[in-house]
Formats: sequence, C-alpha cells, structure tokens
Amino acid sequence: MAYGKRETEGVATLADIEALPEGVVGEIIDGTLYVHAQPRPGHMDILGGLHAVLWSQFQQGRSGPGGWWIQVEPGIELEDSPEFIPDIAGWRKERIARLPATSWRLAPDWACEILSPSTRGYDQRIKRPFYARIGIRHLWFIDLESRTLTVSELREGRWTELGVYGDDDVVRAAPFEEVELRLGELWPLVEPSDAR
Repeated sequence: MAYGKRETEGVATLADIEALPEGVVGEIIDGTLYVHAQPRPGHMDILGGLHAVLWSQFQQGRSGPGGWWIQVEPGIELEDSPEFIPDIAGWRKERIARLPATSWRLAPDWACEILSPSTRGYDQRIKRPFYARIGIRHLWFIDLESRTLTVSELREGRWTELGVYGDDDVVRAAPFEEVELRLGELWPLVEPSDAR
C-alpha cells in the first residue's frame, strides 16, 4: 500500500485516524488525512538502531553530550495538524524541560524520516515542505534502497542540503555533530523490497 489521501467529511480529525483499519497508519497534515501501511522489518530495524545510538548519547548523555529528548514515532499535535508522526524526532531540553504527559504540542528541532518505496513521495512532497513551514530546523532522510543519509538544515524557510552519506561513511551530522555515526552499522541486513 502506497501513501494516499483519505477522503473525510470536512477537515480530518483524530476520530478519522481512530477509525482506520488495523495495519494502516494515518497522519493529519494541514487538515488532510494521509494513510499508508505499517512499516516493514528493515524500516523498523534502522529506526531502532538509530534511536538507540541517539537516545543513549543525546538523551541520556552516555558517551555523549545529552541535552535532547529523542523519541520514536512521537505523536505531535499542532493547531492545524492534530496528528503527525515523524519516524524519529528530537527536541532540545532547553526548549522543553520535561516529557509531555500526552502528545507533543511543539514542533521538534530535528526530524528523521526513513524512506521506503511506499512512502518516499509522501515524505518528500508532503512532509518535507510541511516540516519547513512549522520550523523544524534539521531534517534527515534515510533511504533504505540507496543506503544513504541526506542531512538538511532549514535556512530562511528553505531546506539546504548539508550532505549525502553512504555505507562506509563515518559522519558528524547536524545537529548531532558531537558524536560520530558509523552508517554501515545502522543498515539492516535485509533484502531490498518494492514495498514498505
């Protein structure tokens, strides 16, 4: 199942997401409900691996500087978009001192999307400009098919690409430059697929 718009009566609400069938993920961006299939194992493996590295070093401060909240698939509620879910997102603790009791109501400082054949267009055409509009400063796209990490930074309302990195690269990528990431250790050992 590729991503797609789901027709709703009027502006989409959380009730529309709750009514989705099992195995279908929904997000509301600018009042429109978008749906896609749940992620596959390779997607979840790289998600878990990247989260583990960043959570340990940037949230917990183990062998790293700390100072961040790093969350997997956080539910974020903003005024015009009552539910959207980056694959991974981070907030600087200087902006928000404690984890929220329910949903995040503040755009993150960093977001990461893991591209797959079924969500690549959605992440690039819908979420990327949306993330710029709401002021997310740093955006990573991880492409499982090409085994690359694309790092972008928001400058004057537009995305500036800071670099594209691959298998053997050891990188210090904004906003987490304090720690080296060995990309080859993150890629899952799965067969390439045409579906998420």
